[in-house]
Amino acid sequence: MTFAAAAIVLTVTVAAAQNLDAGKSPAKLFADGCASCHRSPRGLAKGRFSLTLSWFLKDHYATSSDSAKMLAAYLESVDEPPPRAAAKSAKKPARSAPRPSKPVQSQ
Repeated sequence: MTFAAAAIVLTVTVAAAQNLDAGKSPAKLFADGCASCHRSPRGLAKGRFSLTLSWFLKDHYATSSDSAKMLAAYLESVDEPPPRAAAKSAKKPARSAPRPSKPVQSQ
């Protein structure tokens, strides 16, 4: 009987260890796991390196390294450019033309 009980416990343990994120798109992963706290994926990557972002997600939120990598790539793809880059790309207003100098009057 102990062998049968061990086999049942082993089977239940293997069945419980399924990857629930398998087959989901990165947007679906965000919607299922992140949207309860974050309204939007924009700005969450904040210019972080892809590797460190995926490690962070794997350690804290994702169920596998593959889903963490997919989620990191998704967050980077929708990340907004830094505010300085947006300000630099905006055109500066044109200056008005310089005024001509006054003619010199001789006395």
